[in-house]
Amino acid sequence: MNQVRVTRKGADRVASGHPWIFASDVTDRGQAAPGDAVKVVDPKGRVLGTAHYSSISQICLRLLSPRVEEIDAAWFQARIAAAEDHRRRVVHDTDAYRLVHAEADGLPGLIIDRYADYFAVQTLSQGMDRAKEWILAALPPSRGVVFRNDAPVRAKEALALETVAASGEIPETVEVGMNGLRLHADLLRGQKTGIFLDQRENYLAAARYAQGAALDAFTSTGGFALHLAARCEHVEAVDSSAAALETARRNAAVNGIAGADFREADVFDLLAGYVSARRQFSTIVLDPPAFAKSRGALDGAARGYKEINLRALRLLSSGGVLITCSCSHHMSEARLLEIVAEASLDAGRTLRVLERRTQAQDHPILLTVPETHYLKCLILQVV
Repeated sequence: MNQVRVTRKGADRVASGHPWIFASDVTDRGQAAPGDAVKVVDPKGRVLGTAHYSSISQICLRLLSPRVEEIDAAWFQARIAAAEDHRRRVVHDTDAYRLVHAEADGLPGLIIDRYADYFAVQTLSQGMDRAKEWILAALPPSRGVVFRNDAPVRAKEALALETVAASGEIPETVEVGMNGLRLHADLLRGQKTGIFLDQRENYLAAARYAQGAALDAFTSTGGFALHLAARCEHVEAVDSSAAALETARRNAAVNGIAGADFREADVFDLLAGYVSARRQFSTIVLDPPAFAKSRGALDGAARGYKEINLRALRLLSSGGVLITCSCSHHMSEARLLEIVAEASLDAGRTLRVLERRTQAQDHPILLTVPETHYLKCLILQVV
């Protein structure tokens, strides 16, 4: 096994519980090749563990183990089995869930989502990409596996962007069950790896407070809208993606939901128009795509989050409920709370916090790895 030496700063980062060591903290790469599992040592030669090595990414080392050990088929089998065991304890009422959540399952750079009898896999680092065959062999039995390796982050590893059926035949859509609903997931072209699995528990929480006329902004394939429909007089669901809305309509039809209308529009423009028209809603959901894809984009993202929340608050009736989300891991919950508070002051509304939520439990969060906590969901009420 090749050896890589790191600075004291890199060693301290590992000691703090974080599995990443940046390229600037690597002093000697030895003979390491792209995607190798390497032994990592500190400036004095003391072992820090075994890591996947990247030859090009700023995240040069991703720690796999605090010991020196062989990273092989048996190692992947054990790690994926442990992840599956955790899901047996925390996943309920669905056959669509995240089986492996990268760093949070000790498998940095690897995402595995289960959709009924199919798996969608993302190998996002050079090391995980080289381990594809071992990963496939470690998966539970299935009818098909697709590598959804079209995530832009792969470009930072000099890896091709591609979607490839690795085994079986992948249908155009896969039907899954979630919270008593039947939903269609497009594993080949859908957002993320098919549908938004991380909001599953938040869908139920939002439905507990939903009432009256509802607006679901950035609805995608209709996750929030379909859950709110049983509790609301009517749901208007809006998105800019025609393809996602077509799936949302199909989901509504298969579940016999008639109280939801799906509309293609730019959400920012639509909210502004509704404010001018003095429209009123009792429930509004804001679940936008990540506005802050990097730390440098935070200021612009903050303006975007404030603007949509300000417009939503101007549309809410007294006693109305706002469910507002951010999936930008650079946007902390504390900052999001500040932004929504600023919007409430500008709108002249007082907000009561009903719930502060995060991603579903099959997307675990490690206390010492803040990047694993990316989804924030606030449920607020106008008082």
